[in-house]
Amino acid sequence: MNFRKKITALALASAGFCLAASVAAAPFNFATNAEVVSMDPYALNGSFTLSILGNIYEPLVGRGQKLELAPALATSWSNPAPTVWRFNLRKNVVFHDGSPFTADDVLFSVARVRSEGSQLKSVLAKVKEVKKVDEYTVDFITYTPTLTLPDSLTHWFIMSKVWSEKNGATEAVDLKNKKENAATLQANGTGPFMLKSRRPDVATEFTPNLKWWDKPLHNLTEVKLTPIENSATRVAALISGDVDMVAPVSLQDIARIKADKELKYIESPSLTTVYLAMDQLREALPLSSVAGKNPLKDKRVRQAIFRAIDIDTIQKKIMRGSATPSNLVFAPAVNGYPADLNKRPPYDPAAAKRLLAEAGYADGFEMTLACPSNHYINDDAICQAVSAMLAKVKIKLNVIIESKTLWISRIMGGKYSMYIMGDYPDSQDAFQVLNVSYATAGANGQGSFNYTVSNKQIDDLTAKIGVETNAGVRNGLIHQAFKVANDEMLYIPLHQQAVSWAMKKKVQMIQPADGSINLKWVVVK
Repeated sequence: MNFRKKITALALASAGFCLAASVAAAPFNFATNAEVVSMDPYALNGSFTLSILGNIYEPLVGRGQKLELAPALATSWSNPAPTVWRFNLRKNVVFHDGSPFTADDVLFSVARVRSEGSQLKSVLAKVKEVKKVDEYTVDFITYTPTLTLPDSLTHWFIMSKVWSEKNGATEAVDLKNKKENAATLQANGTGPFMLKSRRPDVATEFTPNLKWWDKPLHNLTEVKLTPIENSATRVAALISGDVDMVAPVSLQDIARIKADKELKYIESPSLTTVYLAMDQLREALPLSSVAGKNPLKDKRVRQAIFRAIDIDTIQKKIMRGSATPSNLVFAPAVNGYPADLNKRPPYDPAAAKRLLAEAGYADGFEMTLACPSNHYINDDAICQAVSAMLAKVKIKLNVIIESKTLWISRIMGGKYSMYIMGDYPDSQDAFQVLNVSYATAGANGQGSFNYTVSNKQIDDLTAKIGVETNAGVRNGLIHQAFKVANDEMLYIPLHQQAVSWAMKKKVQMIQPADGSINLKWVVVK
């Protein structure tokens, strides 16, 4: 029974993808709009941070160039009993410090990812226990039959028990409570690249792992990642030759890059959906003009906000056509996608005003909208546009634009009434969207990315989906859950943004739909 939709959207930076053996070794410098939040792979369930750390650490089950499941630290896996998944581990693998990889590291990583500060508890939400069969075999015992377990493990990276114990890093870095350990700035994985140096907000440098178990397809001698939030500065670094590649590319810079004979631009459909989250949990909103009340708890207010947003203007003028408007917070390529629910209510500011009046807010109110700077494509412009649109229905948004690190830490701390967010389910299954972003925060990572909503119907449906093994029934339950989500306007979906990169013509890269930067497939001629 197949619960996966394999992503076929894949862009190559050139017509052919040369193997590293055919060209001379070379360094590679690239710049991104975001910074890796922590070197601890359990500190944040964020797509960019995990993408970069995936060059240092490895999961049991990985993904190939077309995002298909692929062997990594497990050479194979099977489902010998309804609630048992057996993983056969790869032999002769060593961590960067030279210590061997064994089943003990898997068991340690299970305990560590479930520690207090971990933001990745949800990956093992359905796992009751993990048993060591022998040095290179482990059994994952699930509470109920869970046919999508391998899909959920692709961004859960295995850490060294020996290194973590030696360095006092046996528990995950806790970003929310600002608890750090050696894993904040250091790393010791099994992946194709090793951490050379880490200077937060300045540069992170990597060197190839010469003892990597697999055959490298890259030809890189060293790698440097420089976070450059400002889009124009990032592109200027590419044009001047300071970096070899930038991600993402601002829409206003695309024509400039295409006109440069030394550069190339590549774009492909993305899995990332950008949406607005609204605090519906607290009785009173922080930094709001409505004392002692939370207008967002009233569905009519949420409906009014949705109706006041002109998505066509955002798509055409701000995103310049490089986005697909959506009524769901995940992309069509994700398994379980209910296509019939992807129809947005029409833009109607008059209806928005009527809804606000019915809710008792005819004179409007004031609250915050928090946005990261240059994290999503044109995110600050989107926030300013949303602010202008809501002002027409007398909702005043105080837009706060700040660095991604500060933005995410304050979201976790519950500082803001509303904020922009964007993500994709790395399992490529709708259950993860429900379990992580919609389900009420609870044990085993449930609701780990949810700081704003709680709905009993969705909680009950999510629990049923998690144990259902019949594909038809399961998809029906998924449809019910997102019907509730849409009816209640729990989030306000905006669009799927494109994956947009620019690079020197001598650089060849794979551009998957999840936007991950895989250094092991980079070739610099």
